[in-house]
Amino acid sequence: MSANLPRLALKLACVALAAQALPAHAQAGQGNAAAQVGALREATFADLAALSESAGIVVRATIRKMARVEDERAPGLTPGMGRFYVNAETRALLTGSAPIGQSFAYLVDLPLDAKGKPPALKKVDVLLFARPVAGRPGELQLVTPTAQQLWSEPAEARLRGILKALVAPNAPARITGVRELLYVPGNLAGQGETQIFLSTHDGSAASITVVHQPGAAPAWGVSFSELIAEVGHPPQPETLEWYRLACFLPANPPARANVSEGMDAMRQAAADYRMVLNQLGPCTHNLGGR
Repeated sequence: MSANLPRLALKLACVALAAQALPAHAQAGQGNAAAQVGALREATFADLAALSESAGIVVRATIRKMARVEDERAPGLTPGMGRFYVNAETRALLTGSAPIGQSFAYLVDLPLDAKGKPPALKKVDVLLFARPVAGRPGELQLVTPTAQQLWSEPAEARLRGILKALVAPNAPARITGVRELLYVPGNLAGQGETQIFLSTHDGSAASITVVHQPGAAPAWGVSFSELIAEVGHPPQPETLEWYRLACFLPANPPARANVSEGMDAMRQAAADYRMVLNQLGPCTHNLGGR
C-alpha cells in the first residue's frame, strides 16, 4: 500500500449474517460471501442492539474496492486474518449523527483462506456500525471488530426495528443495577408482592413487580416510568425491554438491596428475582461483548 494510506489502528473482523430473500441481482455475490465466512456465527438480537447503541452511524453500503494493508502496518492483527482498506458506496443511511457522502472508506479485518485470500466481498452489500473519523469526512471507523455484517432483507428489517425502538420517546433506559428488593406479604396465605427497583444510566424510573395470588403462578411485569408495572405482561423476547433486562440485570443483586422485613420475606424476594431471570432467559452474544 502507498504511504498515504490512512493509519487507522482499529482491529476489525467481518462476521456474516445469513443472506436470505435477496433480489436476484444480489443473490450470487451475497451467497458466495456468506458461504466463505459461513463458519462464523450469526449476530443475535443482543449483538445487533449493542452494536446499534454504540454506533453513531449505521449504514447499508456496497463494497466497491478492497486493498490489503501490509501486515507490518496492521498492529494487533490476529493470525489467519488480513487487514483491508475498503472503499464502499452508500446505499442507505439507517441512522446517523453525522452526514455521510455517496462513498467512503474504512478498515476491516477479514479471515483469509488457505491461499491467503479474503472472502470475495466486492459488489457485496454490508451493514456497517461505525463512527465518523475526526478530520476525515470521507472515512468511517467501525465501532467493534464485528461491526461489519453481511446485508440481507431480513437482517435490515430486524435492524430497523431495533433502531426505531432505540429512538422512540418512551424507549426503556439502560439498566445499571438493582437498588432495592422488597417483598410484602398479603392478608391471605400465598398472597404478596415483590417490588424490584432498578438503577438506570439517566436516573429515570424502572421497576419490576411480581404478584402472588393464592392458587396461581406468580405474575410479573416491568415499568420504565413512574407508573406501576402492568403485571401479567412481561416483555417479549427480542424486544428492547427484554434486552434491557435479560442482558443487564445482575445474576445476583447486592445483598444490601434486599430490604424485605424478616428472613422469609427476604427469601421470597430473592426467589422472585431468580424467577424473573429464568423467565427472561439468557442474553446470548455470538459476537462477544455485552
